[in-house]
Amino acid sequence: MTDMLPIGIFDSGAGGLSVFSELVKELSHESFIYFADSANCPYGSKSPEKIIELSSKITEFLISKQCKAIVVACNTATAAAIDFLRANYSIPFIGMEPAVKPAAINTKTKSIGVLATAGTFKGRLYIETTRRYASDIKVCYQVGEGLVELVEQGDFSSTEAETLLMKYLNPMLDCNIDQIVLGCTHYPFFRPLLYKLLPLNVDIIDPAPAVAKQTCKVLIENNLVEDIRNKNSYSTFYSSGSSSVLKKIVENIEKNIERKIQNVSYIDNYIL
Repeated sequence: MTDMLPIGIFDSGAGGLSVFSELVKELSHESFIYFADSANCPYGSKSPEKIIELSSKITEFLISKQCKAIVVACNTATAAAIDFLRANYSIPFIGMEPAVKPAAINTKTKSIGVLATAGTFKGRLYIETTRRYASDIKVCYQVGEGLVELVEQGDFSSTEAETLLMKYLNPMLDCNIDQIVLGCTHYPFFRPLLYKLLPLNVDIIDPAPAVAKQTCKVLIENNLVEDIRNKNSYSTFYSSGSSSVLKKIVENIEKNIERKIQNVSYIDNYIL
């Protein structure tokens, strides 16, 4: 019966909904339990030890809800904690892969930009991926300090957001980049603003679609795919703070995929 259980997803806040959006496209018949650790957001400036502690608590909560697999929909948590989680829990984990490889393959100017949190840049995955695939590429990286907080406020397009983004984009554009990797799951919500601010020759790379495909692959490999005939799927969103931004983004996701997500519920101020 394990194939009828939900998929767990967690992030420091609302950012992981950029991954959830892709998951519901790939796995529309599955159920999901999402945990937004909004009370402790952002994770980017926290120590690896603290992120491991928080990620472990959330993992144990999702396991208690009988999740059959967990998507760590947070680049910072993936960088700091996914090795620990895989070593200490038997459930399958899917993390955020730094999308440096496609950027390095597709660049024509031999210069790419990466916008991420400080914690992501320190992680093993980012360091190894950059060394392996971008050793002969100029990588211009920027820590997007303050961007997560704007998303958590539901601010994706204000003058403040535009000014802050340009502060980080200009040094990368000065490096002649033609690819920009969004290294935080919060950042895809700025996509309309990025299209406005970036030259047409700069491609925006969001790893979320690849993560959704990898999740599907992991479920198949572990015989955990839900029967497509299931009509009782649900999506439950827990937040350790307010779920108001979660609701706003989920409503936008429904508009984008042009269908209602079944049996949606929200639980606010859920402290582990």
